[in-house]
This record gives sequence, structure tokens and C-alpha cells, in this order.
Amino acid sequence: MLFKIAFKNLTRQKTRTLAVLVTVALGICSLMVYHGFNTGIMNQYRENTIHARYGHGQINRTGYRASIWEKPWEQWLEKDHPALAEIAANKLVAHVFPRVSFYGLVNNGNRSISGFGEGGLGPLENSFFNTINVVKGKNLSNEEDGIVMGKGLAEALGLDIGDRVTILANTVDGSLNGLDFYVTGIFHSGMKSFDDMFFKIQLDKAQALLDTTKIEYAALGLHNLDDWGDFAESVKKFPEIEATAFNVLDKVYYQNSVDFLQAQFNFILIVIFTIVILGIFNTVSTIILERKNEIGNLRANGESMGEIMILILTEGLLLGLIGTVVGIILAYLLTFTVLSNGIEMPPGPGITRQFITFLEIQPYFIFVSLLIGISSTLLGSYLAGRKVVRIPISDLLRNAQ
Repeated sequence: MLFKIAFKNLTRQKTRTLAVLVTVALGICSLMVYHGFNTGIMNQYRENTIHARYGHGQINRTGYRASIWEKPWEQWLEKDHPALAEIAANKLVAHVFPRVSFYGLVNNGNRSISGFGEGGLGPLENSFFNTINVVKGKNLSNEEDGIVMGKGLAEALGLDIGDRVTILANTVDGSLNGLDFYVTGIFHSGMKSFDDMFFKIQLDKAQALLDTTKIEYAALGLHNLDDWGDFAESVKKFPEIEATAFNVLDKVYYQNSVDFLQAQFNFILIVIFTIVILGIFNTVSTIILERKNEIGNLRANGESMGEIMILILTEGLLLGLIGTVVGIILAYLLTFTVLSNGIEMPPGPGITRQFITFLEIQPYFIFVSLLIGISSTLLGSYLAGRKVVRIPISDLLRNAQ
């Protein structure tokens, strides 16, 4: 009965009710759209970090990353290390990518430039590492003598697809070694320091270049990102092996960016939330103050202040619920229509290429939005209602005439 009366009161004051609903709906819609935009950026950063280079994390010998070694290859893992086989058989692990990294000279026949190389299993990695943004040719696959390099490195040497290049590097014994390759792909990750130095060749070629059969580390692809904690715990039974998550490996680009974006979002969320609360409170207060005559008549007919407050709060509850639902629907409509093709973003700090960011509205934020919308209308209704019901009945009736 109470809800029925409250609903009739709202429909009786169509213009006032519409004003509150519009305020709530637009406020909630703006919150959801911004949250979806922020989530889309962070998830894109995460996917680029995982599927461009690092995987979900990596394993190497304990203490290897934390120290500087005079002969780092002495801390590398044997290719038949028993831990590698057991990790590959772990039900949480989908892929194990053994790798070797090294510094070397990239020579085009006329000049040499220092670069940072990595040897991996091209055919195995090709499908998983699919966000490196190859702009010419293709990613390294079955090409035995193929090499994929960054855009800056290729431009500095004047290289194009199919061109021959020689990689010179020191073996683990200190002697100089060189192998010839041909360019199969050129990528543009957007990180200038990476694009200007990085190249990738097949693992066996890298091992032959360094004259070793060991691997430096193994990158990992899990079935589910959320399983990393359980996987890292399972690796602890191998005291000589440690597991490092991708966000630790790429703290500068990924983790620092995510922390910055999250802090920025929290600040803007407070600003938008404050604006929404003030807007709703102002609208609801105006409506309730305009109903002094009605409230005065209810008080004169024997209704208590508590009963009137319950009625006002019920109306606020309905306004918040309906307005929030409309705002949520509007946010989804914008996501799948006007913003369905994403938002083109300019290069961010430390990045040299643009990105298309898609809104990713998280299901849990629907409940957050409901809480914000309903609580704000209830707060506005309570503060305004409490002020009005305390006015003497005679003043309420006199003021309304």
C-alpha cells in the first residue's frame, strides 16, 4: 500500500518526477561510461603486456633477476631441467615458451647498430603473442632464418621485408659469433625504447649464436590470468626456481600506468559522485519544499512526522531505483551503439602510437551504480524531508497559500 501511494504521488507530479529521474539517470550513465572507459584502457594495457612479450609471467632460477651476474649464463636453466617438464604438465599452464635474450650488433652490410635480441619458439609463440602490432610482413613463425624487429631499428638500418641482416654477438666463452637472417616482420609496439632496439629470432639460432644449449627463462601462458597466484604457489616446491608475474616484469609500462589510471579514476569518481549527489539533493529538495501545502494537510489530518518521512523516503527509493535503471540502460545503449567502434586515443606518456579503446562495463559496477543512485536519492529525500516535516503545521499551510 505504501509503495502504491508513493508511486501515485510521483505520477501526479510528472514534471518534478521527470526532473529527478533525468538527474539520476544522467549521473549514473556518466559514472558507468567513465568506469567502462577506464576499465577498457587498463585491460588493453594488460592484454598488450601479456600478449606482446611477457606472457602471464615467467620462471627463471631463483635470485637471477635480483642480481647482476658477471657470467649470467651460468645461472641459466638446462633445457631438460625437471621443473620445466612438471610446470608444462601443470593443469593451470597452457603454454611454456623457453627463451634466451642477449645484446648484439645488427649489421646491414654498411653499418651496425646495437640491439637487444630474444630467441623463442616462433611457431609456438605466434598465436599467443598476437598484440605486438606487426605493421609490415608477419610475426616470426616457421622461418628458420627469419627475424622480426622493431620499427625504429629497421628504419635506422634502412631495412625492409626480405632484406638480409647479420647479427653479431659474444658467445658464452667470450668469442665473437655471427649469423645471417632475413627480415620477415617489422612491428610498432608504441614504446620507442623497445621499437628502437628489440629483435626476435628462433631459439635454436639464438643458442647457436651464443654457443649454449641452456635457456635463460621461460615465459608462461596460463589458461586463466586469475590462476597466477595458485600457479606461483605450486612453483615454490622447486627452491631453485622462482615465478614472476607480468605486472612485476613490466612495472614501468604496465603496473605504474594502471596505478596512475586507478588513482585518477578514484579522484574523478569522487568528483562525479559529489556532483550527482548535489544535483539530486537540489532537485529533490526543491520538489519536497514545493509540497509544503500537501505535507501540511497530511499533518493536519493526523499523520505523524515519522509516517510522512517514511512516505518521502519511499518516493526517494522509487526515484533512485527507476532513475538508476534508466541510467544503466542508457550507458549500455551508448556502449553498443554510438561508442561501439571504440574511442581513438592519442599516444599516452612514453607511447608513440594511437590506440582504440573500447568501453568495458563491468557487471559488478551495476550494483555499485544501484547503490549510488538509490543512496543519493534517499539522502536527498531525508535531508529535505526532515527539514520540512519539522515546520509547524500552521506555517506549512500558511506558506503554501
